[in-house]
Amino acid sequence: MNHRLEEAILERLGTGEGEHCLWWRGTWWSRGAFLGMFEDCLEVLEASGFGEGMRLGLLLPNSPLFWALTLAVWRLRGAVVPLNWRGVLDRRTLEHLDLFALVEEEGSGVELPSSLPRTVGSLDGGIQRFTGRECVPDSPDVAVVFLTSGTTGTPKAVPLTHRNLVSNAEACVRHVADLREDDVFLNALPNFHALGFTVCGLIPLLFGFPQVVMPSFMPPEGTAEAIRKGDVTVLPAVPIMISMLIGAFMRKGISPSSLRMVISGGDRLPPKLDQRCQKVLGVPVLEGYGLTETSPVLAVNPSKALRRPGTVGTFIPGVEYMVLRRDGQPAGEGEEGRLLVKGPSVFDGYFRNPGLNLTRFKDGWFDTEDLVKVDRDGYVTLVARVSDLIIVGGFNVYPQEVEAVLLEHPKIKEVAVVGVPNPLSGQAVKAFVIPRNGEIPTLREIAEFCKGRLPHYKIPRSLAVVDQFPRSSIGEVVKRELRSI
Repeated sequence: MNHRLEEAILERLGTGEGEHCLWWRGTWWSRGAFLGMFEDCLEVLEASGFGEGMRLGLLLPNSPLFWALTLAVWRLRGAVVPLNWRGVLDRRTLEHLDLFALVEEEGSGVELPSSLPRTVGSLDGGIQRFTGRECVPDSPDVAVVFLTSGTTGTPKAVPLTHRNLVSNAEACVRHVADLREDDVFLNALPNFHALGFTVCGLIPLLFGFPQVVMPSFMPPEGTAEAIRKGDVTVLPAVPIMISMLIGAFMRKGISPSSLRMVISGGDRLPPKLDQRCQKVLGVPVLEGYGLTETSPVLAVNPSKALRRPGTVGTFIPGVEYMVLRRDGQPAGEGEEGRLLVKGPSVFDGYFRNPGLNLTRFKDGWFDTEDLVKVDRDGYVTLVARVSDLIIVGGFNVYPQEVEAVLLEHPKIKEVAVVGVPNPLSGQAVKAFVIPRNGEIPTLREIAEFCKGRLPHYKIPRSLAVVDQFPRSSIGEVVKRELRSI
């Protein structure tokens, strides 16, 4: 496939003008209709002075406009910077991104620095004419600059090239054996996040899969209805979305008859959720794993027949990896260690941040800062993020292990575990729980429940009952915020 995204997509779109391309607000758009929108956007951008190496900010929900603009920007050899349209735009971050201009939805009312040119557009129409600002151009090879979700600290700007994204998309399609030519994707994950951008939007455009586009996943009843009306067969989601969709279909008393595949990423998948998905939606979950810096997919279970619950599957083609023990030596089969990767879908470095690049790259290998185990068949088990590891009296405690046990407690609906300072042991385990059906567990009940299931140093020593967790834009629990509570 051509390594320029716009050339590959336009070639694909030009092969079937009347065929379904995007389902939007109850109506299927033909390829020709979408191409017409792209041409309108291209004309406005050219008139604005946008050109090679420049960056255009997109403060837009998932929509035909988002993807028509993205295609037009690539045609002019620039890059898009998708931004969280429901988030707070930090002035310093915007200045660092050095944008040519920003496009927002009509009536968004977001406050921006006065020096940044902006224009508005209709999600199923075009954009108003505007004039951009001078900015320092980057390489025309850069296709998109993402801001990381910030679950572990200040958001970082991650530039991905056309080659990064094409390589990742091609490898994913080759790796997931259950995909069929007539599949229909749901595009409800936020496209300003790498997972939603690549898996939900880009892969369908590159390979000709129709996509059902939702500006927002909420309310889940609306998304459930779109799945049914759009005959969605492939559902990429994060665990909290899967849980909400199960609830929505149960309330409706129906199941999505067209659905063949659920692919989960972005956060750990509780085993009980996989079981509920099979019972209500009729399909198991293919769990995967990746990072923004890897375009984003690194590994995924390849099929329903070959999946191994509790793992994130095997590495996609092209990924080279090393698992290193704490002493820097290679880990053996099934032995935990820090994951380093390289390959065609791994980015080259953070945007204008050479200091950070020095800390994250080791002799050409990117340090994921994740602890994993890889078995003899190549299946990857996520152990923890390095930043989430809890050390109690010199012993390692992995939050996922404790959380898995606590989720078996009948009074706990959701749980997140963090380490907190302790004068005797250095750290102690603290559990944050959302009660099930209003039944609030006590710390003593939890401790008794954990006896015999966990070593004593892994048992929570403190407890906080909350109504909800702080979450990132795709539903990950932001544990650094929990630690400050």
